[in-house]
Amino acid sequence: MKILKYLLICVLVLASCKTKKYTMGTAVIAKEMAAKKVAKKHIANNFDKKTINAKFKVNFNNGKINQSISVYMKIEKDKVIWLKGTKFISVFKAKITPTSVQFYSPLKKQYFDGDFTMLEKLLGTQINFKQLQNLFLGQAILNLKEEKLEVNIVNNSYVLNPEVQSILFDAFFNIHPGHFKLNSQSIVNSAKEQRLDILYPSYTVVDEVVFPQEIKIKAKDKKKFTQIDFELKSVEFNTVINTSFSIPNGYKRIEL
Repeated sequence: MKILKYLLICVLVLASCKTKKYTMGTAVIAKEMAAKKVAKKHIANNFDKKTINAKFKVNFNNGKINQSISVYMKIEKDKVIWLKGTKFISVFKAKITPTSVQFYSPLKKQYFDGDFTMLEKLLGTQINFKQLQNLFLGQAILNLKEEKLEVNIVNNSYVLNPEVQSILFDAFFNIHPGHFKLNSQSIVNSAKEQRLDILYPSYTVVDEVVFPQEIKIKAKDKKKFTQIDFELKSVEFNTVINTSFSIPNGYKRIEL
């Protein structure tokens, strides 16, 4: 297990801030610290605004499709994640709430209206709304308050993991010693040969908020590999957002 921990460590955040100087832009030494305190600092830096209105450049690659598109993301914290992908024209729209996932493609004239099964198939692991929201915010997708944790300092970064890993998967969280957001997080299901790696190569600071500048999602199992790279182009917080969503008539339902 110790060897696996070290293999899962990613390179430290190399970040430059657009709006002001911050600890992530300077050399910060990871000092000995209890696992509980590291987790507490990470949780304390959770996103505390009401809304997000962001634009990303996104590259999707699953071995069959390799495509770059613009993605507009609106989040009303803890309530809804709204996404729209465009490439000259609208490619997809999606609305995700704590209880449902809705999606449609104007190109294929298809739609999905159901639960998180679709996202779980895409990412290769079980996921809920809170976890998906945390993924976009640079926060751990597990509730670290509920876990007994151990910590190691590797490559000047704090690596947290549960003292007793779940029966279903192993989880690892690589935390920056300056701003205490994630460098990366990994969920590994050895029995099913599945793993999900979420990397945060850089952050920016906007309106006093440390926010991911880049997110790289890598989902792998024994049959397929999917990589989704997000590069932030713009973001605003606490603005009025419109998350209205309706599936057009005449589209064919996707059955999973």
